[in-house]
Amino acid sequence: MSTEMSATPKGPQPTAVATSVNLRGLRRVGARPPFLDYLVSLWDYRHFVFYDAQARVQTGNAEDRLGRAWLVLSPLLNGLMFYLIMGVLLKSGGGVDNFISFLIIGVFLFQMSTRAIVTSSRVISSNKNVIHAFQFPRASLVLAANVRELLSNIPVLITMLILVIVLPPSEEISWRWLMLIPIVALQFVFNLGVGLILARVVSDFNDASQLISYAMRLWMYASCMFFSIDRFDGVPVVKAIMEFNPLYNILHLARECVLYGHAGPWRAWVILALWSVSALVIGMVFFWKGEETYGREL
Repeated sequence: MSTEMSATPKGPQPTAVATSVNLRGLRRVGARPPFLDYLVSLWDYRHFVFYDAQARVQTGNAEDRLGRAWLVLSPLLNGLMFYLIMGVLLKSGGGVDNFISFLIIGVFLFQMSTRAIVTSSRVISSNKNVIHAFQFPRASLVLAANVRELLSNIPVLITMLILVIVLPPSEEISWRWLMLIPIVALQFVFNLGVGLILARVVSDFNDASQLISYAMRLWMYASCMFFSIDRFDGVPVVKAIMEFNPLYNILHLARECVLYGHAGPWRAWVILALWSVSALVIGMVFFWKGEETYGREL
């Protein structure tokens, strides 16, 4: 006796229900976020930025026997070299009061910008492994590089002031020395803005990194690092152009505050502030627009 089994089960059958999925909240992996969201995410990484900067300062010269002493020795040796060549051989300090301290301030502060800008420009190419492995705002790498240079130059600035006090003709400590704080702050903002711009340029065109050192050297001569701007009194057009140079204004204001007992002309403060804010805004927007391209191999 055979029993036939029905292929169709008895009872009510489940019906397919169409489910709609809202894709508006989804974002492509690695996509560039809106600019304001990008700034918020950059702020969220502030602890990483400070920790990375602090750790790299401590280990930056770990392989050298003198270690972090090179942070001070490097500008000292540069200053000595420029003094022997420009001050002793070429007599470029003629007419400059306290030329030794004048030169020390120029060398120390200009080297701060040089190190920050050059390091920032190469930060994308030197951190490709991190960029490939993690998702985070790439501007945090540039910010960390600038914070690292700022922290590492604190002992450099202290050494600079000590030399100004010790080397004859020694300068007396004044409350105007506190004006170095806003000067260095504006310098930091300017370095960060330029670093953001160059970081994207070098990321897209790596050969540009070879030109930056030459550009900084030319910038050094245009910033009156080891001679007075009064040399160009006979060429007013050149003098006017140099007075709009942001790095010249950094050195000029620092010298006025530390050596000559003045807070500096308001015009120089305005020029430096405009350069710093403009560089940061333009640099941040320019860098953000290339966020999706960093670390990609062509």
